[in-house]
Amino acid sequence: MADDETGLTHRRAAITELGDALRTLIEHATTTEVPTGDLLRAASELRDVAARLGERVRGRATLSRADDLLGGVRMYNPVTGAGSALAPPLHVEVVAGTAIGRCTLGLAYEGPPTFAHGGVSAMLLDQILGHAVVASGNPGMTVRLDTAYHAPVPLLTPLLLTADVLDVSGRRVTATGTIATEAEPGTALVTATGTFVGLRAEQTRRLFGSVLRARP
Repeated sequence: MADDETGLTHRRAAITELGDALRTLIEHATTTEVPTGDLLRAASELRDVAARLGERVRGRATLSRADDLLGGVRMYNPVTGAGSALAPPLHVEVVAGTAIGRCTLGLAYEGPPTFAHGGVSAMLLDQILGHAVVASGNPGMTVRLDTAYHAPVPLLTPLLLTADVLDVSGRRVTATGTIATEAEPGTALVTATGTFVGLRAEQTRRLFGSVLRARP
């Protein structure tokens, strides 16, 4: 393996390690009942760490050095990114054209007590639908997402997400997806139908030109 590839592998591993630590921190910060003084001390310590990480940051138009946009590697994606403190993360595979995702939502995602916030369900479905659309060979951006909530999504419970493409009409692709629990995969908790539209070349340049030009 080339030196630059070795360095990239190590960096991605370090980003994943930090992401794991941040997710644990968020979960504990959400559930902690330690004394108030401990909360204040922890806040002070975390500000020191944040200042150290903030000594060198990228701007909006610059991709992470660990990302590979064309290769589909996005370390800080807020749903699947191993380096994102916001991501569960959702682990996705594609089997025979069907996108299959698995994750467990902690208490940091709570909306109604003991259940996930509805917006989190929509975010998860948008992501899994996107994987199905890309797998079909017709990548595009979400232009519509219709979500139906059949039952609340439980926290601290292994979840199963699936998505399939229903129709491809020119640049427009329609896909459908479901959230269920691993224990009861046949019982839909949340379903969604999404419409995605492939970008024209000029749209890609207008929206992402600065990022693509800055890509190593």
